[in-house]
Amino acid sequence: MDTYNQIAIGVDVGGSHIISAAVNLSELQILPETTFSVKVDNKAKKEVVLETWSKAINKTIAHIPDKENVNIGFAIPGPFDYGKGVALYEGENDKYVNMYGVSVPNELTRYLDSENVNFRFLNDATSFGVGIASQGDAKQYRKIIVVTLGTGFGSAFVKEGIPQVNHVEVPKNGCLWDKPFKQGIGDDYFSTRWCIKRYQELSSEKVKGVKEIAEANNNHAQTVFEEFGANMAEFMIPFLQKFRPELLVLGGNISHASKFFLPTLKSGVQSAGLDIDFEISFLMEDAAILGSAQLFESHFWNQIKNNLPNI
Repeated sequence: MDTYNQIAIGVDVGGSHIISAAVNLSELQILPETTFSVKVDNKAKKEVVLETWSKAINKTIAHIPDKENVNIGFAIPGPFDYGKGVALYEGENDKYVNMYGVSVPNELTRYLDSENVNFRFLNDATSFGVGIASQGDAKQYRKIIVVTLGTGFGSAFVKEGIPQVNHVEVPKNGCLWDKPFKQGIGDDYFSTRWCIKRYQELSSEKVKGVKEIAEANNNHAQTVFEEFGANMAEFMIPFLQKFRPELLVLGGNISHASKFFLPTLKSGVQSAGLDIDFEISFLMEDAAILGSAQLFESHFWNQIKNNLPNI
C-alpha cells in the first residue's frame, strides 16, 4: 500500500453540521489537525449545501500530502442510494429537502480543491458501527450490534468488522428504525421526540431535549427512562436472539442518559436468557469518520460493495 492509498478523508454528514477529517488507513487513526466542522442549513438550496460541505472538506484536503488524488468516504443518513451516491431526501424527511435527486459525486466535485476525487458512501449509523467495531474494547468481540439513539434511531450489525446488510441473521437492510413496534415503528419509540412527548404527557411540561429530562431527575423523568429501557428490551430481544451478538453498543445523545435506562434494558435482556455485554460509546463523530474512511480499505470495500443498501 503506498502512502497515497493509506490516507482517505472521512466525512460525517449531520442534520446541523458536517465534519471532515483525514484517516491513516493502515493504523485506522485520524490524522492530527485535519478535523474541521462547519454548520449547515439543511433547508438551504442545493448549491448552498454543497458549498458548505465543501468548506469543511477543502480544509481537510489542504492538510493532506496528495491534494491531486483524493478519496472521500461519506457517512450520510438515508434515504440515499449508497451505490450511486444520489440523495433521496423528500419533504416528509424534514432534512436536505432541496438535495432530492442530487448526485453528490457529479455535483460536489466542482466545489472541491482537487483535480481527481473518488467518492464512496455508507449509511451514517453503519459507519458509526464500523468505526466502533475497529476501536477500543469492541475490537475483542466477533459480533456486535451498535445502535444510535438521538434525533433518529440508527443501527449496525457488525461481524468481524464488516456490517451485515443482506444476511439471514439480520433485519432487512441491517436497519431497525423502520421495523414495526407497538403502534408504530422503532424510530417512533427510540428517538428524542418520543422522550419529549412522553415527558410532556406525564408532567405537562414541554422540554427541548433528553438532557433536560435527565437533569429534572423527578418521578416523571424516572418513568420516561424506565419505559424507554423496557420498550427497548422488548423491541431488541427478537433481533438479539437471531444475531446473537456478544456486545451491544449504545451511542448518540440519548446514550448520555444511559444510567437512567440501562439497568431496565439490561434486566429485560437478561430475563430473556441472553448473555450480552453492554457498552456506551462516546466516540460519536470520530467513529463515523473512521467507518466511512474505511470504504477505501480494499478488504473492507470488497466485502461490502455489493451489499450497499438503497434506503
